[in-house]
Amino acid sequence: MAARARRAADLPDLDGAVSGCFACPRLVAWREEVARTKRAAFRHQEYWGRPVPGFGVPDAPIAILGLAPAAHGGNRTGRIFTGDRSGDVLFAALHRAGLANQPTSVARDDGLTLRATRIFSAVRCAPPDNKPTPGERDTCAPWLHRELELIRPTLRVVVALGAFAWAAWWPALRAVYGVRPPSPRPVFGHGAHWSGTAVPEVLGCYHVSQQNTFTGRLTPRMLDEVFIRAKQVAGVD
Repeated sequence: MAARARRAADLPDLDGAVSGCFACPRLVAWREEVARTKRAAFRHQEYWGRPVPGFGVPDAPIAILGLAPAAHGGNRTGRIFTGDRSGDVLFAALHRAGLANQPTSVARDDGLTLRATRIFSAVRCAPPDNKPTPGERDTCAPWLHRELELIRPTLRVVVALGAFAWAAWWPALRAVYGVRPPSPRPVFGHGAHWSGTAVPEVLGCYHVSQQNTFTGRLTPRMLDEVFIRAKQVAGVD
Protein backbone atom coordinates (compact mmCIF):
# COMPACT_ATOMS: atom_id res chain seq x y z
CA MET A 1 0.00 0.00 0.00
CA ALA A 2 2.80 2.46 0.86
CA ALA A 3 4.47 1.71 -2.47
CA ARG A 4 1.19 2.30 -4.33
CA ALA A 5 0.78 5.64 -2.59
CA ARG A 6 4.28 6.72 -3.57
CA ARG A 7 3.63 5.79 -7.21
CA ALA A 8 0.53 8.00 -7.50
CA ALA A 9 1.42 10.55 -10.17
CA ASP A 10 -1.31 13.05 -9.40
CA LEU A 11 -4.42 13.51 -7.26
CA PRO A 12 -6.82 11.59 -9.54
CA ASP A 13 -4.37 8.69 -9.56
CA LEU A 14 -4.07 8.87 -5.78
CA ASP A 15 -7.84 9.07 -5.32
CA GLY A 16 -8.32 5.94 -7.38
CA ALA A 17 -5.66 4.07 -5.45
CA VAL A 18 -7.14 5.13 -2.09
CA SER A 19 -10.54 3.80 -3.13
CA GLY A 20 -9.07 0.35 -3.71
CA CYS A 21 -7.26 -0.03 -0.38
CA PHE A 22 -7.83 -3.15 1.78
CA ALA A 23 -4.92 -2.70 4.20
CA CYS A 24 -6.82 -2.69 7.54
CA PRO A 25 -8.97 -5.83 8.07
CA ARG A 26 -11.08 -4.35 10.89
CA LEU A 27 -11.93 -1.25 8.88
CA VAL A 28 -12.62 -3.20 5.70
CA ALA A 29 -15.02 -5.48 7.56
CA TRP A 30 -16.81 -2.56 9.19
CA ARG A 31 -17.19 -0.33 6.13
CA GLU A 32 -18.56 -3.26 4.11
CA GLU A 33 -20.92 -4.39 6.88
CA VAL A 34 -22.36 -0.88 7.14
CA ALA A 35 -22.77 -0.75 3.36
CA ARG A 36 -24.69 -4.04 3.42
CA THR A 37 -26.98 -3.39 6.37
CA LYS A 38 -27.50 0.37 5.79
CA ARG A 39 -29.41 2.83 7.93
CA ALA A 40 -33.17 2.62 7.54
CA ALA A 41 -33.39 6.16 6.17
CA PHE A 42 -31.00 5.23 3.35
CA ARG A 43 -32.12 1.66 2.71
CA HIS A 44 -32.87 2.34 -0.97
CA GLN A 45 -29.46 3.92 -1.63
CA GLU A 46 -26.33 2.16 -2.78
CA TYR A 47 -23.52 2.76 -0.29
CA TRP A 48 -20.00 3.55 -1.40
CA GLY A 49 -18.53 1.17 1.21
CA ARG A 50 -14.89 1.87 0.33
CA PRO A 51 -12.11 4.20 1.48
CA VAL A 52 -13.00 7.83 0.84
CA PRO A 53 -10.52 9.99 -1.13
CA GLY A 54 -9.82 13.66 -0.63
CA PHE A 55 -11.92 16.41 -2.16
CA GLY A 56 -11.15 19.91 -3.39
CA VAL A 57 -8.82 21.82 -5.67
CA PRO A 58 -5.37 20.48 -6.61
CA ASP A 59 -3.60 23.79 -5.94
CA ALA A 60 -5.05 24.39 -2.49
CA PRO A 61 -3.27 26.75 -0.08
CA ILE A 62 -5.68 25.59 2.65
CA ALA A 63 -6.07 21.97 3.75
CA ILE A 64 -8.62 20.62 6.20
CA LEU A 65 -7.53 17.41 7.91
CA GLY A 66 -10.28 15.34 9.52
CA LEU A 67 -10.39 12.11 11.49
CA ALA A 68 -12.16 9.55 9.24
CA PRO A 69 -15.32 9.21 7.12
CA ALA A 70 -18.66 8.76 8.87
CA ALA A 71 -20.31 5.36 8.52
CA HIS A 72 -23.49 6.79 6.96
CA GLY A 73 -21.89 9.95 5.58
CA GLY A 74 -18.76 9.60 3.49
CA ASN A 75 -18.94 5.81 3.64
CA ARG A 76 -22.39 6.10 2.05
CA THR A 77 -21.87 8.91 -0.43
CA GLY A 78 -18.21 8.42 -1.35
CA ARG A 79 -17.23 12.03 -0.59
CA ILE A 80 -15.65 13.20 2.61
CA PHE A 81 -17.99 15.03 5.05
CA THR A 82 -20.90 14.54 2.68
CA GLY A 83 -24.35 13.41 3.78
CA ASP A 84 -24.05 13.80 7.56
CA ARG A 85 -24.52 16.42 10.27
CA SER A 86 -20.80 17.11 10.60
CA GLY A 87 -20.63 17.95 6.92
CA ASP A 88 -23.66 20.22 7.25
CA VAL A 89 -21.77 22.29 9.81
CA LEU A 90 -18.43 22.25 8.01
CA PHE A 91 -19.66 23.20 4.53
CA ALA A 92 -21.96 25.89 5.89
CA ALA A 93 -18.89 27.45 7.52
CA LEU A 94 -16.82 27.11 4.34
CA HIS A 95 -19.61 28.78 2.39
CA ARG A 96 -19.71 31.67 4.85
CA ALA A 97 -15.94 31.98 4.44
CA GLY A 98 -16.22 32.09 0.65
CA LEU A 99 -14.42 28.75 0.30
CA ALA A 100 -17.42 26.73 -0.96
CA ASN A 101 -19.98 27.62 -3.61
CA GLN A 102 -22.91 26.29 -1.55
CA PRO A 103 -23.61 25.60 2.13
CA THR A 104 -24.76 21.98 1.78
CA SER A 105 -23.14 18.69 0.82
CA VAL A 106 -25.53 15.80 0.27
CA ALA A 107 -24.13 13.73 -2.64
CA ARG A 108 -21.11 13.51 -4.95
CA ASP A 109 -23.12 15.01 -7.81
CA ASP A 110 -24.74 17.89 -5.90
CA GLY A 111 -22.64 20.59 -7.61
CA LEU A 112 -20.50 21.46 -4.61
CA THR A 113 -17.11 22.96 -5.42
CA LEU A 114 -14.41 24.32 -3.15
CA ARG A 115 -12.18 27.34 -3.56
CA ALA A 116 -8.53 27.33 -2.43
CA THR A 117 -9.25 24.32 -0.23
CA ARG A 118 -8.77 20.56 -0.12
CA ILE A 119 -10.28 18.24 2.50
CA PHE A 120 -9.02 14.80 3.49
CA SER A 121 -8.83 12.59 6.55
CA ALA A 122 -6.09 10.89 8.54
CA VAL A 123 -7.89 7.54 8.14
CA ARG A 124 -9.71 6.91 4.86
CA CYS A 125 -12.20 4.21 6.01
CA ALA A 126 -15.14 4.61 8.37
CA PRO A 127 -14.15 3.10 11.75
CA PRO A 128 -16.43 1.47 14.34
CA ASP A 129 -17.67 4.04 16.88
CA ASN A 130 -15.79 6.73 14.90
CA LYS A 131 -12.60 5.57 16.65
CA PRO A 132 -9.73 4.36 14.46
CA THR A 133 -6.76 2.94 16.31
CA PRO A 134 -3.31 4.53 16.28
CA GLY A 135 -2.14 1.52 14.29
CA GLU A 136 -4.81 2.10 11.65
CA ARG A 137 -3.83 5.76 11.49
CA ASP A 138 -0.20 4.78 10.93
CA THR A 139 -1.12 2.20 8.27
CA CYS A 140 -3.14 4.83 6.43
CA ALA A 141 -0.47 7.53 6.76
CA PRO A 142 1.15 6.94 3.33
CA TRP A 143 -2.07 8.10 1.64
CA LEU A 144 -2.05 11.29 3.70
CA HIS A 145 1.64 11.88 3.11
CA ARG A 146 1.37 11.45 -0.66
CA GLU A 147 -1.63 13.78 -0.80
CA LEU A 148 0.37 16.39 1.08
CA GLU A 149 3.32 15.91 -1.30
CA LEU A 150 1.07 16.50 -4.29
CA ILE A 151 -0.33 19.77 -2.93
CA ARG A 152 2.91 20.84 -1.25
CA PRO A 153 3.77 23.56 -3.79
CA THR A 154 0.73 25.64 -2.84
CA LEU A 155 -0.13 24.47 0.69
CA ARG A 156 0.24 27.18 3.33
CA VAL A 157 -1.98 26.17 6.25
CA VAL A 158 -3.58 23.00 7.63
CA VAL A 159 -6.70 23.10 9.78
CA ALA A 160 -6.69 20.01 12.01
CA LEU A 161 -10.20 19.02 13.07
CA GLY A 162 -9.79 17.43 16.48
CA ALA A 163 -6.95 15.95 18.50
CA PHE A 164 -6.66 12.81 16.34
CA ALA A 165 -6.02 14.83 13.18
CA TRP A 166 -3.67 17.13 15.12
CA ALA A 167 -1.61 14.08 16.17
CA ALA A 168 -1.60 12.72 12.61
CA TRP A 169 0.02 15.89 11.30
CA TRP A 170 3.38 15.71 13.10
CA PRO A 171 4.75 12.55 11.41
CA ALA A 172 3.98 14.23 8.08
CA LEU A 173 6.55 16.91 8.86
CA ARG A 174 9.31 14.34 8.63
CA ALA A 175 7.77 12.19 5.87
CA VAL A 176 6.81 15.05 3.53
CA TYR A 177 9.01 17.99 4.48
CA GLY A 178 12.04 16.29 6.00
CA VAL A 179 11.60 18.37 9.14
CA ARG A 180 11.92 16.95 12.64
CA PRO A 181 8.60 17.28 14.50
CA PRO A 182 8.67 19.57 17.53
CA SER A 183 9.37 17.97 20.89
CA PRO A 184 7.35 18.04 22.99
CA ARG A 185 4.43 18.06 20.58
CA PRO A 186 2.30 21.23 20.67
CA VAL A 187 -0.84 20.71 22.72
CA PHE A 188 -4.10 20.51 20.77
CA GLY A 189 -6.85 22.97 21.52
CA HIS A 190 -9.38 25.02 19.64
CA GLY A 191 -7.50 27.96 18.18
CA ALA A 192 -4.09 26.37 18.75
CA HIS A 193 -1.54 27.69 16.24
CA TRP A 194 1.85 26.28 15.32
CA SER A 195 4.29 27.55 12.74
CA GLY A 196 7.68 26.29 11.66
CA THR A 197 10.21 27.08 8.95
CA ALA A 198 9.35 26.28 5.30
CA VAL A 199 6.34 24.16 6.30
CA PRO A 200 2.60 24.90 6.47
CA GLU A 201 1.23 26.52 9.58
CA VAL A 202 -1.22 24.42 11.59
CA LEU A 203 -4.45 25.58 13.23
CA GLY A 204 -6.37 23.48 15.74
CA CYS A 205 -10.17 23.35 15.59
CA TYR A 206 -12.61 21.28 17.57
CA HIS A 207 -14.05 18.56 15.38
CA VAL A 208 -17.40 19.34 13.73
CA SER A 209 -19.00 16.29 15.37
CA GLN A 210 -22.52 16.40 16.74
CA GLN A 211 -21.06 15.88 20.20
CA ASN A 212 -19.33 19.25 19.88
CA THR A 213 -21.84 21.22 17.82
CA PHE A 214 -25.01 20.09 19.63
CA THR A 215 -23.52 20.91 23.04
CA GLY A 216 -22.19 24.31 22.01
CA ARG A 217 -18.57 23.33 22.55
CA LEU A 218 -18.08 24.35 18.92
CA THR A 219 -20.21 27.22 17.64
CA PRO A 220 -20.56 28.68 14.13
CA ARG A 221 -18.71 31.78 15.29
CA MET A 222 -15.79 29.66 16.53
CA LEU A 223 -15.59 27.92 13.17
CA ASP A 224 -15.77 31.21 11.32
CA GLU A 225 -12.85 32.56 13.32
CA VAL A 226 -10.71 29.54 12.41
CA PHE A 227 -11.41 29.90 8.69
CA ILE A 228 -10.85 33.65 8.76
CA ARG A 229 -7.46 32.95 10.30
CA ALA A 230 -6.73 30.18 7.77
CA LYS A 231 -7.47 32.53 4.89
CA GLN A 232 -5.19 35.19 6.38
CA VAL A 233 -2.32 32.73 6.76
CA ALA A 234 -2.86 31.36 3.25
CA GLY A 235 -3.15 34.79 1.66
CA VAL A 236 -6.63 34.05 0.32
CA ASP A 237 -9.01 37.00 -0.11
